[in-house]
Amino acid sequence: MNADVPSFGVVVLTQGTRPDEFRRGLDSLLRQTGVDLDIVVVGNGWQPVDLPDGVKAHALPENVGIPAGRNAGVGRVGGDLLFFLDDDAWLPDDDFLAACAAEFAADPTIGMIQPRIEDPAADELPTRWIPRLRKGSPRHSSNIFSVVEMAVAIRRAVFEQTLGWPASFFYAHEGIELAWRVWAAGSRVVYLGHLRAGHPVIDPRRHDDYYMKNARNRVWLARRNLPWPVSWAYVGSWSAVQLVRSRKEPATLRPWLAGWRDGWKSDPWAPGEQRGKLSWSAVWRMGRNGRWPVV
Repeated sequence: MNADVPSFGVVVLTQGTRPDEFRRGLDSLLRQTGVDLDIVVVGNGWQPVDLPDGVKAHALPENVGIPAGRNAGVGRVGGDLLFFLDDDAWLPDDDFLAACAAEFAADPTIGMIQPRIEDPAADELPTRWIPRLRKGSPRHSSNIFSVVEMAVAIRRAVFEQTLGWPASFFYAHEGIELAWRVWAAGSRVVYLGHLRAGHPVIDPRRHDDYYMKNARNRVWLARRNLPWPVSWAYVGSWSAVQLVRSRKEPATLRPWLAGWRDGWKSDPWAPGEQRGKLSWSAVWRMGRNGRWPVV
Protein backbone atom coordinates (compact mmCIF):
# COMPACT_ATOMS: atom_id res chain seq x y z
CA MET A 1 0.00 0.00 0.00
CA ASN A 2 1.13 3.56 -0.75
CA ALA A 3 1.86 5.38 2.53
CA ASP A 4 0.69 8.67 1.00
CA VAL A 5 -2.74 7.26 0.05
CA PRO A 6 -5.48 6.42 2.59
CA SER A 7 -5.78 2.68 3.08
CA PHE A 8 -8.98 0.79 3.80
CA GLY A 9 -9.51 -2.77 4.83
CA VAL A 10 -12.90 -3.67 3.34
CA VAL A 11 -15.11 -6.48 4.62
CA VAL A 12 -17.99 -7.61 2.41
CA LEU A 13 -20.30 -10.12 4.10
CA THR A 14 -22.48 -12.45 2.04
CA GLN A 15 -24.24 -15.80 2.07
CA GLY A 16 -24.05 -16.00 -1.71
CA THR A 17 -27.82 -15.72 -2.12
CA ARG A 18 -27.85 -12.35 -3.94
CA PRO A 19 -25.29 -12.70 -6.75
CA ASP A 20 -26.42 -9.71 -8.82
CA GLU A 21 -26.54 -7.30 -5.88
CA PHE A 22 -23.28 -8.69 -4.52
CA ARG A 23 -21.51 -8.10 -7.81
CA ARG A 24 -22.92 -4.57 -8.02
CA GLY A 25 -21.49 -3.75 -4.60
CA LEU A 26 -18.13 -5.34 -5.35
CA ASP A 27 -17.82 -3.50 -8.65
CA SER A 28 -18.59 -0.21 -6.89
CA LEU A 29 -15.71 -0.88 -4.50
CA LEU A 30 -13.30 -1.65 -7.33
CA ARG A 31 -14.16 1.68 -8.96
CA GLN A 32 -13.12 3.69 -5.89
CA THR A 33 -10.42 6.26 -6.58
CA GLY A 34 -7.82 7.93 -4.39
CA VAL A 35 -7.55 5.07 -1.88
CA ASP A 36 -5.76 1.76 -1.46
CA LEU A 37 -8.16 -1.11 -0.77
CA ASP A 38 -7.57 -4.54 0.73
CA ILE A 39 -10.87 -6.38 0.22
CA VAL A 40 -12.06 -9.66 1.71
CA VAL A 41 -15.37 -11.35 0.93
CA VAL A 42 -16.56 -13.32 3.95
CA GLY A 43 -18.85 -16.17 2.96
CA ASN A 44 -21.22 -16.72 5.89
CA GLY A 45 -21.80 -20.44 5.46
CA TRP A 46 -20.73 -20.14 1.80
CA GLN A 47 -17.51 -20.45 -0.20
CA PRO A 48 -17.01 -17.24 -2.24
CA VAL A 49 -16.18 -18.03 -5.85
CA ASP A 50 -15.37 -16.19 -9.10
CA LEU A 51 -13.98 -13.14 -7.32
CA PRO A 52 -12.01 -10.45 -9.17
CA ASP A 53 -8.21 -10.55 -9.00
CA GLY A 54 -6.93 -9.14 -5.73
CA VAL A 55 -10.14 -9.76 -3.79
CA LYS A 56 -9.69 -12.32 -1.02
CA ALA A 57 -12.16 -14.99 0.00
CA HIS A 58 -12.78 -16.24 3.52
CA ALA A 59 -15.34 -19.02 3.89
CA LEU A 60 -17.04 -19.70 7.23
CA PRO A 61 -18.35 -23.28 7.48
CA GLU A 62 -21.70 -22.11 8.86
CA ASN A 63 -23.73 -18.92 9.15
CA VAL A 64 -22.43 -17.36 12.37
CA GLY A 65 -24.60 -14.26 12.05
CA ILE A 66 -23.92 -10.80 10.73
CA PRO A 67 -21.79 -9.28 13.54
CA ALA A 68 -19.55 -12.33 13.97
CA GLY A 69 -19.23 -12.65 10.19
CA ARG A 70 -17.99 -9.08 9.92
CA ASN A 71 -15.54 -9.60 12.77
CA ALA A 72 -14.12 -12.64 10.99
CA GLY A 73 -13.01 -10.52 8.06
CA VAL A 74 -11.22 -7.74 9.94
CA GLY A 75 -8.05 -9.68 10.70
CA ARG A 76 -7.69 -10.68 7.04
CA VAL A 77 -7.30 -7.16 5.66
CA GLY A 78 -4.81 -4.35 6.21
CA GLY A 79 -5.40 -0.62 6.29
CA ASP A 80 -5.63 2.10 8.91
CA LEU A 81 -9.36 2.48 8.14
CA LEU A 82 -12.06 -0.17 7.89
CA PHE A 83 -15.18 -0.25 5.75
CA PHE A 84 -18.05 -2.73 6.09
CA LEU A 85 -20.41 -3.27 3.15
CA ASP A 86 -23.40 -5.62 3.06
CA ASP A 87 -23.82 -7.68 -0.08
CA ASP A 88 -26.94 -5.80 -1.21
CA ALA A 89 -25.43 -2.33 -0.70
CA TRP A 90 -23.28 -0.34 -3.11
CA LEU A 91 -21.41 2.94 -3.52
CA PRO A 92 -22.88 5.22 -6.22
CA ASP A 93 -19.91 7.62 -6.11
CA ASP A 94 -16.40 6.56 -7.10
CA ASP A 95 -14.81 8.95 -4.58
CA PHE A 96 -16.90 7.85 -1.60
CA LEU A 97 -14.10 6.16 0.36
CA ALA A 98 -11.68 8.96 -0.44
CA ALA A 99 -14.24 11.40 0.95
CA CYS A 100 -14.60 9.31 4.12
CA ALA A 101 -10.81 9.27 4.51
CA ALA A 102 -10.73 13.05 4.13
CA GLU A 103 -13.32 13.44 6.90
CA PHE A 104 -11.26 11.24 9.23
CA ALA A 105 -8.09 13.20 8.41
CA ALA A 106 -9.77 16.57 8.92
CA ASP A 107 -11.35 15.73 12.29
CA PRO A 108 -9.48 13.38 14.64
CA THR A 109 -12.52 13.21 16.96
CA ILE A 110 -14.49 11.22 14.35
CA GLY A 111 -14.27 7.49 15.01
CA MET A 112 -17.04 6.09 12.78
CA ILE A 113 -19.04 7.39 9.82
CA GLN A 114 -22.46 6.43 8.49
CA PRO A 115 -23.43 7.99 5.15
CA ARG A 116 -26.87 8.89 3.86
CA ILE A 117 -28.55 5.75 2.51
CA GLU A 118 -30.50 5.96 -0.75
CA ASP A 119 -32.54 3.67 -2.98
CA PRO A 120 -32.99 5.25 -6.43
CA ALA A 121 -35.85 2.84 -7.16
CA ALA A 122 -37.91 3.86 -4.10
CA ASP A 123 -40.40 6.72 -3.94
CA GLU A 124 -40.00 7.05 -0.17
CA LEU A 125 -37.01 6.17 2.03
CA PRO A 126 -37.33 4.68 5.53
CA THR A 127 -36.78 7.15 8.34
CA ARG A 128 -34.95 4.38 10.23
CA TRP A 129 -32.01 5.02 7.88
CA ILE A 130 -31.52 8.36 9.67
CA PRO A 131 -30.42 7.13 13.11
CA ARG A 132 -31.48 10.03 15.30
CA LEU A 133 -34.62 10.91 17.24
CA ARG A 134 -35.28 14.15 15.35
CA LYS A 135 -34.97 12.87 11.82
CA GLY A 136 -35.02 16.13 9.87
CA SER A 137 -33.51 16.22 6.41
CA PRO A 138 -31.51 13.15 5.33
CA ARG A 139 -28.85 15.58 4.10
CA HIS A 140 -28.34 17.10 7.55
CA SER A 141 -25.19 15.83 9.30
CA SER A 142 -25.01 15.22 13.04
CA ASN A 143 -23.65 13.16 15.90
CA ILE A 144 -25.43 9.80 16.14
CA PHE A 145 -25.55 7.01 18.71
CA SER A 146 -26.40 4.07 16.47
CA VAL A 147 -25.72 3.18 12.86
CA VAL A 148 -27.54 1.25 10.17
CA GLU A 149 -24.86 -1.25 9.46
CA MET A 150 -25.01 -1.82 5.69
CA ALA A 151 -22.24 0.69 4.88
CA VAL A 152 -20.06 2.13 7.66
CA ALA A 153 -16.46 3.33 7.90
CA ILE A 154 -14.43 3.26 11.12
CA ARG A 155 -10.85 3.83 12.19
CA ARG A 156 -9.16 0.46 12.78
CA ALA A 157 -7.65 1.67 16.07
CA VAL A 158 -11.10 2.67 17.32
CA PHE A 159 -12.64 -0.62 16.16
CA GLU A 160 -10.00 -2.50 18.12
CA GLN A 161 -10.76 -0.44 21.21
CA THR A 162 -14.44 -1.41 20.97
CA LEU A 163 -13.51 -5.12 20.66
CA GLY A 164 -15.65 -5.35 17.54
CA TRP A 165 -19.24 -6.09 16.63
CA PRO A 166 -21.30 -7.94 19.30
CA ALA A 167 -21.03 -11.49 18.01
CA SER A 168 -23.85 -12.96 20.09
CA PHE A 169 -26.52 -10.72 18.53
CA PHE A 170 -26.64 -12.65 15.21
CA TYR A 171 -28.50 -9.67 13.74
CA ALA A 172 -30.44 -6.60 14.95
CA HIS A 173 -29.10 -3.69 17.00
CA GLU A 174 -25.42 -4.54 16.61
CA GLY A 175 -24.99 -1.02 15.23
CA ILE A 176 -26.22 0.46 18.51
CA GLU A 177 -23.70 -1.37 20.66
CA LEU A 178 -20.78 -0.61 18.33
CA ALA A 179 -21.71 3.09 18.27
CA TRP A 180 -21.96 3.20 22.07
CA ARG A 181 -18.54 1.57 22.33
CA VAL A 182 -17.03 4.10 19.91
CA TRP A 183 -18.34 6.91 22.10
CA ALA A 184 -16.98 5.13 25.17
CA ALA A 185 -13.57 4.91 23.45
CA GLY A 186 -13.47 8.72 23.31
CA SER A 187 -14.43 9.18 19.64
CA ARG A 188 -17.57 10.45 17.94
CA VAL A 189 -19.96 8.61 15.62
CA VAL A 190 -21.30 10.87 12.88
CA TYR A 191 -23.97 10.75 10.21
CA LEU A 192 -22.71 12.63 7.14
CA GLY A 193 -25.57 13.60 4.87
CA HIS A 194 -23.34 14.74 2.01
CA LEU A 195 -21.94 11.22 1.59
CA ARG A 196 -24.18 8.50 0.21
CA ALA A 197 -24.44 4.74 -0.20
CA GLY A 198 -27.10 2.72 -1.97
CA HIS A 199 -29.34 0.02 -0.52
CA PRO A 200 -32.74 -1.36 -1.58
CA VAL A 201 -35.72 -0.62 0.61
CA ILE A 202 -36.66 -3.88 2.36
CA ASP A 203 -39.08 -4.14 5.27
CA PRO A 204 -37.33 -6.16 8.01
CA ARG A 205 -40.63 -6.60 9.86
CA ARG A 206 -41.88 -9.25 7.47
CA HIS A 207 -40.68 -12.11 9.72
CA ASP A 208 -41.56 -13.04 13.32
CA ASP A 209 -37.83 -13.58 13.90
CA TYR A 210 -37.34 -9.83 13.48
CA TYR A 211 -39.56 -9.09 16.48
CA MET A 212 -37.97 -11.84 18.57
CA LYS A 213 -34.40 -10.68 18.00
CA ASN A 214 -35.40 -7.03 18.20
CA ALA A 215 -36.70 -7.54 21.74
CA ARG A 216 -34.01 -9.98 22.88
CA ASN A 217 -31.19 -7.76 21.67
CA ARG A 218 -32.70 -4.64 23.29
CA VAL A 219 -32.52 -6.43 26.62
CA TRP A 220 -29.02 -7.73 25.84
CA LEU A 221 -27.88 -4.21 24.94
CA ALA A 222 -28.83 -3.04 28.41
CA ARG A 223 -27.41 -6.05 30.21
CA ARG A 224 -24.12 -5.92 28.30
CA ASN A 225 -23.52 -2.19 28.30
CA LEU A 226 -25.49 -0.02 30.70
CA PRO A 227 -25.04 0.49 34.43
CA TRP A 228 -28.06 0.27 36.69
CA PRO A 229 -30.52 2.09 36.78
CA VAL A 230 -29.92 3.32 33.20
CA SER A 231 -30.20 -0.28 31.99
CA TRP A 232 -33.71 -0.65 33.43
CA ALA A 233 -34.76 2.73 32.09
CA TYR A 234 -33.57 1.76 28.60
CA VAL A 235 -35.45 -1.55 28.56
CA GLY A 236 -38.53 0.07 30.09
CA SER A 237 -38.73 2.91 27.58
CA TRP A 238 -38.34 0.64 24.57
CA SER A 239 -40.81 -1.87 25.98
CA ALA A 240 -43.39 0.91 26.31
CA VAL A 241 -42.71 2.02 22.73
CA GLN A 242 -43.21 -1.51 21.41
CA LEU A 243 -46.39 -2.08 23.39
CA VAL A 244 -47.87 1.06 21.85
CA ARG A 245 -46.79 0.00 18.36
CA SER A 246 -48.25 -3.48 18.84
CA ARG A 247 -51.73 -2.02 19.32
CA LYS A 248 -51.80 -1.53 15.52
CA GLU A 249 -50.29 -4.98 14.83
CA PRO A 250 -51.33 -7.31 17.67
CA ALA A 251 -49.82 -10.37 15.97
CA THR A 252 -46.34 -8.94 16.51
CA LEU A 253 -46.67 -8.95 20.28
CA ARG A 254 -46.29 -12.71 20.79
CA PRO A 255 -42.84 -13.07 19.11
CA TRP A 256 -41.72 -9.78 20.69
CA LEU A 257 -42.63 -10.97 24.19
CA ALA A 258 -40.87 -14.29 23.53
CA GLY A 259 -37.70 -12.40 22.62
CA TRP A 260 -38.05 -10.06 25.62
CA ARG A 261 -38.24 -13.03 28.00
CA ASP A 262 -35.30 -14.72 26.28
CA GLY A 263 -33.25 -11.55 26.67
CA TRP A 264 -33.46 -11.85 30.44
CA LYS A 265 -33.05 -15.63 30.66
CA SER A 266 -30.24 -16.25 28.16
CA ASP A 267 -26.53 -15.42 28.26
CA PRO A 268 -25.94 -12.19 26.29
CA TRP A 269 -22.27 -13.02 25.64
CA ALA A 270 -20.69 -15.21 22.98
CA PRO A 271 -17.88 -17.47 24.26
CA GLY A 272 -14.81 -15.39 25.04
CA GLU A 273 -16.59 -12.12 24.18
CA GLN A 274 -17.41 -10.63 27.57
CA ARG A 275 -16.35 -7.03 28.19
CA GLY A 276 -17.07 -4.42 30.85
CA LYS A 277 -20.10 -2.15 30.89
CA LEU A 278 -19.91 1.46 29.82
CA SER A 279 -18.55 3.81 32.45
CA TRP A 280 -20.69 6.58 33.89
CA SER A 281 -18.41 9.04 32.10
CA ALA A 282 -19.26 7.37 28.76
CA VAL A 283 -23.00 7.58 29.52
CA TRP A 284 -22.57 11.26 30.44
CA ARG A 285 -20.53 11.92 27.28
CA MET A 286 -23.25 10.50 25.04
CA GLY A 287 -25.94 12.46 26.83
CA ARG A 288 -23.95 15.69 26.66
CA ASN A 289 -23.40 15.20 22.93
CA GLY A 290 -27.01 14.60 22.01
CA ARG A 291 -28.61 11.42 23.31
CA TRP A 292 -28.81 9.68 26.65
CA PRO A 293 -28.82 5.86 26.30
CA VAL A 294 -32.34 5.62 27.68
CA VAL A 295 -34.46 5.82 24.50
